[in-house]
Amino acid sequence: MTIGNVYPKERSRGKSKRVLEENAPLLPSSQVGSETLNEFNGASFSGAVFNLSTTIVGAGIMSLPATMKVLGLVPGIAMIVLFAFLTEASIELLIRFSRIGKSIAYGDVMGDSFGKAGRMLLQICVVINNVGVMVVYMIIIGDVLSGTSSSGVHHSGVLEGWFGDHWWNGRFFVLLVTTILIFAPLASFKRVDSLRYTSALSVALAVVFVVITAGIAVLKLLVGSILMPKLFPDIPNLASIWNLFTAVPVLVTAFICHYNATSFFGYLLFGESTLHDVLANFDANLGIPYSAVLSDVVRVSYAAHLMLVFPIIFHALRLNLDGLLFSTARPLYTDNLRFTVTSVALLSLIFLAANFIPSIWDAFQFTGATAAVSIGYIFPAAITLRDPHGIGTLRDKLLSVLMIMLAVLSNGVAIYSDASSLFNSTTA
Repeated sequence: MTIGNVYPKERSRGKSKRVLEENAPLLPSSQVGSETLNEFNGASFSGAVFNLSTTIVGAGIMSLPATMKVLGLVPGIAMIVLFAFLTEASIELLIRFSRIGKSIAYGDVMGDSFGKAGRMLLQICVVINNVGVMVVYMIIIGDVLSGTSSSGVHHSGVLEGWFGDHWWNGRFFVLLVTTILIFAPLASFKRVDSLRYTSALSVALAVVFVVITAGIAVLKLLVGSILMPKLFPDIPNLASIWNLFTAVPVLVTAFICHYNATSFFGYLLFGESTLHDVLANFDANLGIPYSAVLSDVVRVSYAAHLMLVFPIIFHALRLNLDGLLFSTARPLYTDNLRFTVTSVALLSLIFLAANFIPSIWDAFQFTGATAAVSIGYIFPAAITLRDPHGIGTLRDKLLSVLMIMLAVLSNGVAIYSDASSLFNSTTA
């Protein structure tokens, strides 16, 4: 997620479709001004497609089956349809207001409506959202390679299954090696187009995961080895009603950054045993031929996918954080010391958080209920209600009021439910 310009200024008519500014850096030539806040200058058209695609396909897939477990199949699918409608509507509003205001970035639209304070508020939310998303990436990678016990039952990781339990395949060491050998080198590039090949591979790996997961679910459904999942949630008491709202921040985060192709198949495959990170479920026998091989392919392919998505999200995080802290300083790409210190500090923060946060559900709850819901729904609705150019229709404004009310109410209840659960668990 970034507030920079995502449109290349001009493409050549040649077959390569590369922009004219071939050697332009990733980061802007100035910290202020919409025309120069363009971390994608210099990107090829194919690179832009792959880099954008790989950020859309992300970790939200892993927790969406768990939302089906909380909500039940019928309300879960209904909620996905509702959030799809709201997301499409908010994007349409943003595009319309960006055109009338001649804005080329989300931050420009916020600045046009609410000035510098609005732009800074968006940057803060982008930083919070991206940190949360990348912490989730690391947690999933740790779950896949080293295993997890966050549910109270240990689910072995790929390395543990292959080589047994050793210190060198423990969570801390595996994530440390991943950060040093994979994340740090890929995050050191100053031009996002340098990652176009890794992004293309990342998209391919995500497709492998989706195809195999859906294929296994359909095969087991045909042979009758899948139990009928619950259609509606269990509501034995008032607390269980509040618990339903905890799925909302996860759905918000998923629709802000990811697609939802495997939520149905993941829940269908594992039913009430579905974990917050559905990849952890793949440590068990799936009841089909070559189960162990397919499970490892699914887990390794998606872990590798997330490793390659991470640096794309990291670029946007670094850009927005630097813009917040050093808005009047010279461009980040020209200051190697500031570039290095910022990168190391962010990687260290994300690494430490991933080692101390037990579950991706917790990370999704925080980012989804705060930054993600603001970026996806509250800010576009606020821009429409502000209507600086007088183009908003009555329908637009009624829809905006509805989006804000739903976002604030549902996520407020989700935060209350999570806080109550945490308080009850600590006092029990």
